[in-house]
Amino acid sequence: MGRITGTLFGAVVTVGLVAAPAHADLVKEPVAEGYGGAVATVDLDASKAALSVLKQGGNAMDAAIAGAATLGVTEPYSAGLAGGGFLVYYDAKRGRVVSIDGRETAPAAMTSSTFEGIPFADAVTSGLSVGVPGSVAQWDLALRKYGTLSLRQALKPAIDVATKGFVVDQTFVDQTAANAARFADFTSTAALYLPGGQPPAVGSVFRNPDLARTYRELGDRGPAWLYGGKLGQEIVSTVKAPPVTPGSPRVVRPGLMELADLRAYRALTPEPTHVRYHGLDVYGMAPPSSGGSTVGEALNILSAAGDVTLHEYLDASRLAFADRNAYVGDPAFVNVPLRELLSARFGKERACLLGETALPNPAAPGSPDGSYGPCPQPVPATGTKEQAEGPETTHLVVSDQWGNVAAYNITIEQTGGSGIVVPGRGILLNNELTDFTFGPAPGDPNLPAPGKRPRSSMAPTIVLKHGKPLLAVGSPGGATIITTVLQILVNRLDFGMTLPQALAAPRASQRNIPATQAEQAFIDQHGAALQARGHVFAVTPEIGAATGLEFLGRGKVQAVAEPTRRGGGSALVVRNR
Repeated sequence: MGRITGTLFGAVVTVGLVAAPAHADLVKEPVAEGYGGAVATVDLDASKAALSVLKQGGNAMDAAIAGAATLGVTEPYSAGLAGGGFLVYYDAKRGRVVSIDGRETAPAAMTSSTFEGIPFADAVTSGLSVGVPGSVAQWDLALRKYGTLSLRQALKPAIDVATKGFVVDQTFVDQTAANAARFADFTSTAALYLPGGQPPAVGSVFRNPDLARTYRELGDRGPAWLYGGKLGQEIVSTVKAPPVTPGSPRVVRPGLMELADLRAYRALTPEPTHVRYHGLDVYGMAPPSSGGSTVGEALNILSAAGDVTLHEYLDASRLAFADRNAYVGDPAFVNVPLRELLSARFGKERACLLGETALPNPAAPGSPDGSYGPCPQPVPATGTKEQAEGPETTHLVVSDQWGNVAAYNITIEQTGGSGIVVPGRGILLNNELTDFTFGPAPGDPNLPAPGKRPRSSMAPTIVLKHGKPLLAVGSPGGATIITTVLQILVNRLDFGMTLPQALAAPRASQRNIPATQAEQAFIDQHGAALQARGHVFAVTPEIGAATGLEFLGRGKVQAVAEPTRRGGGSALVVRNR
């Protein structure tokens, strides 16, 4: 759509004609409460970008896209225009929840055996792992269907940040340092992210003028510039012939992407997943994301179990992951029994397996076939190996003065994606295709195929009460995204925590694996009691970096981000009063 005008604080503003406010007085805080709209992201600059759109009269979708594009500047190792994502949106005008699938796809030349015999680490840093990017198509479709801004207008805050720069924090330095060896193996990546051969210093100002120019030209030329045009050709050329640093010992496999793959890409609008929990309506993302189905199934199991404790939380997650791994993939290629996975009757049958002690590992998948009788006997499962999935991604939430709400997961997969920057463009390519099962694994629903979307764990979630938004939440973290969202919901809805408490509480992630991954604080607080019931734990430094919103009534909204994980996040509101 075109420009919009409106009156805000007594002044007429025109979105797209005025520069984004500097908001120099705003500081990074994890919780904010107020009116007129709210935003929470992992990054202050991205939150400011989204807030500037809201303050100038834009809606939640406009602000979500502006925030996502800005995260592509300030969180480039987790998000960007060469990645993809999943977006769940409450459309206040129509009173319904919708979703937009911008997941990357495999090129037409990819087969089920493409990754066989290739070590995972080698696939990560390669052209072979780069999926056809979906973010730009998703942004364009989201704005056309639900926004009020053009893509050009929505990109302006990100262009401003890329041009003027942002202040480097410790998280950015740590992530750069962790990737320094592979970044150094590509001339374009080293030039951008290793100035002088080293990560940028904390407190320095990092600019990405190439990305600013790319965003500006994308706004002028539109999505076709990527999906079949010159930018698309530059991406394809980089995928097929990565700019390896002369003398580098790294063997970098070329990719299979062609310009025709970009021309064929489409963002999709599947029906969101839906379950009832404690009288609330919980909406999530449908396959190929496994977020909505697995969170929803686990909630159905917990609902049938009745008394919910951390013991039930862990085993409900174990059972739901067993079914996720067995049945969920791209529904365009495999028959996903989604209706049955989300049925209360199937959840009740699975809940029969819960007992006083932890379930043995691995739990066998159930039979979501629509025929549910007496509680089945536990069936031993054969040993399974968890598919590797990048721990990064990022998540943002936005609401506006009209009651629209966006929960948006954006990703380029691994921290730093493929490690390959498109020369002269300032964008990191994704390595999303490593989310496929490498095989050989006959019958696995997540084997690669031409045009197929790899299974994801992203779980942007919106909860309605009496048809109106109550909560919106999501997180990064690879497969731990699902357990993070589930645990936040259990913390808030079962354990009586406030939303800030629910996000800050120590986490544990059981994904049908032998030892539950847990933060040390979780083990310190709950380990002894749970170990007495048969649970086994393995310490992991950090799980997730969530953001959320809660609607407190009378127009007041609470925006919440992590207080410390991944350096802490940023929550802002349009008006404090």
